Amino acid sequence: MKALLAAVLLGAAACGMAQEGPHPTGSITVFAAASLTDAFKTLGLRFQGQHEAVTVDFNFAGTPTLVTQLENGAQADVFASADGTNMDRLKSDGLTAGDSRVFAHNKLEIVVAPGNPRHISSLADLAMPGVIYVAAGPSVPAGKYAGQALAKAGVKVTPRSLETDVKSVVSKVELGEADAGIVYTTDVKAAGDKVAGVAIPDQYNVTATYPIVVVKGAPNPSLAQAFIDYVLSTAGQAVLASYGFQPA
Repeated sequence: MKALLAAVLLGAAACGMAQEGPHPTGSITVFAAASLTDAFKTLGLRFQGQHEAVTVDFNFAGTPTLVTQLENGAQADVFASADGTNMDRLKSDGLTAGDSRVFAHNKLEIVVAPGNPRHISSLADLAMPGVIYVAAGPSVPAGKYAGQALAKAGVKVTPRSLETDVKSVVSKVELGEADAGIVYTTDVKAAGDKVAGVAIPDQYNVTATYPIVVVKGAPNPSLAQAFIDYVLSTAGQAVLASYGFQPA
């Protein structure tokens, strides 16, 4: 009888422990700016590692492309933007649940081929005869920021092509289809020895601000918020810092 009572008490205690707090379960889809690709893949794996019954899927693209997809009915739980303008656009569409939170910052850098064969050392060098310069389109945050940096430096240069996101700019330089482009410092870091970077002085540089939000009508809003909380946590911020992002 005593053994039976002990077993019942232990079972009750176990149930009580299991009910101490909600445990995230299910899956979420995160729409995130292309520049977040590597960092967010790691964040997703770490988040899943903490919650066995959780799956995080990602859709990476240029920020305005993601907004257009959401406007056209694409389903997502979380949206992470590379600027405030596109976040404001989504909010004005009535597609955000609650207020967004800034989770990271970034800076710009000139991306060139390994060894910098064209000897590019400044923004002014992008306008040198024969230099093939490519950029993200003006509606893409990185493209907008690049235009602002060039304007600050008083440099006028016409891109050979306008890309849909920063990863495409890096790819053009990697493949030798362009001599240089302006991307984020994190993109240069992520590419490793496939490219090289040329620093842009602070007086001409632009700081990118990254906000994140739960998407209205998210299939799993509680898990979406849990993921955002993780991104903003000390552990999440450490992951972002390891990829070169500056703190929120």
